[in-house]
Amino acid sequence: MMAELSKVAAERGIKYFLISFTDIFGVQRSKLVPAAAIDGMMRAGAGFAGFAAWMDLSPADPDMFAVPDPASLIQLPWKPEVGWLAADPVMNGKPVAHGPRNVLKAQIAAAADMGFQMKSGVECEYFLLTADGEAISDPADTQSKPCYDQQALMRRYDVITEICDAMLSLGWNPYQNDHEDANGQFEMNWDYDDALVTADRHAFFKFMVKSIAEKHGLRATFMPKPFTSLTGNGCHAHVSMWKGKTTLFADKKDDLGLSRLGYQFIAGLLHSAEALAALTNPTVNSYKRINAPRTISGATWSPNSVTYTGNNRTHMVRIPDDGRFEFRLADGAANPYLLQAALLAAGLDGIREDRDPGKRLDINMYTHGHTVKNARKLPLNLLDALRAFEKSAILKSAFGAKFMTAY
Repeated sequence: MMAELSKVAAERGIKYFLISFTDIFGVQRSKLVPAAAIDGMMRAGAGFAGFAAWMDLSPADPDMFAVPDPASLIQLPWKPEVGWLAADPVMNGKPVAHGPRNVLKAQIAAAADMGFQMKSGVECEYFLLTADGEAISDPADTQSKPCYDQQALMRRYDVITEICDAMLSLGWNPYQNDHEDANGQFEMNWDYDDALVTADRHAFFKFMVKSIAEKHGLRATFMPKPFTSLTGNGCHAHVSMWKGKTTLFADKKDDLGLSRLGYQFIAGLLHSAEALAALTNPTVNSYKRINAPRTISGATWSPNSVTYTGNNRTHMVRIPDDGRFEFRLADGAANPYLLQAALLAAGLDGIREDRDPGKRLDINMYTHGHTVKNARKLPLNLLDALRAFEKSAILKSAFGAKFMTAY
């Protein structure tokens, strides 16, 4: 497809391409390239000074090139003359090992070596704020329990449906949109897919939501906890493992429908939970969500302990249905690529080491968590999470010393 992108541009009416890479902090960095130059960029990549982004490089380092992946091409539904391309950072002809998309691709390759393909879906919660970001954009959105509020949802019909229509046009198969648990908060769900596809779509979704919100005179934020008294923005991940068309996490003999492999994967996440938090909850503000007091709605909907359960939303890992589980720790600040890489690294360790998640807990952790003996608590702050991350031999082995130091 490399030699054909200029032809694709002509056929689709694309005048410009955004060659986009995501830095370590999750910020999307791009160059806007005219369609006439795209074939050359496909061969060599777009040049960047890596130090100017959060890539742990110095001003003395040579140029870093972002080489676009043609399979990731997305034509902007709200500006169809522009095509978006996810790109992989390269320096001196070699992949930048700590580039987030490269990190994920390495974990996908490790899974493939074991005969596995991880598929996942994400639930990206966000707030719609006033243009200055100071308040919720809908002054009538005041219910103490606003989740699924029909009136509040329909007052933002124009924004929500434009985003959903965009996903429909892109073939993502969105299937529901709702007002979430906080005033001014929304969630939109689309089909799960291969981990890299989901990560690319997750990155693009954040860009798209912010862009369409701006078009309507609003500001969208995925910040984990923008308002002290309201539920924060989670980014729950639903995970399954496959071999070809066969799901490997399903087992009808299990009372929750999960296979031994699935439990091993969960055990890996539980084993490394404190270290994973540094990646899935990467900001100071993140810990105001997972260690928050009860919100106006009555619950934070976020975990604070390292536990798993069946169909119960008060734990870090929930098994809602056969063949998959939900990882509820991550928040809206998570890097789309590092989130998937973290899940794979810890989960594959659980499989390799035949880890056991122990007995599941079916209690309400918000009301009875204090009765559980020996349940590990999640980090209270980013510093504690980073210390656990730095000490993790499992993550160091998976990601390499360069990434650990850079992060």
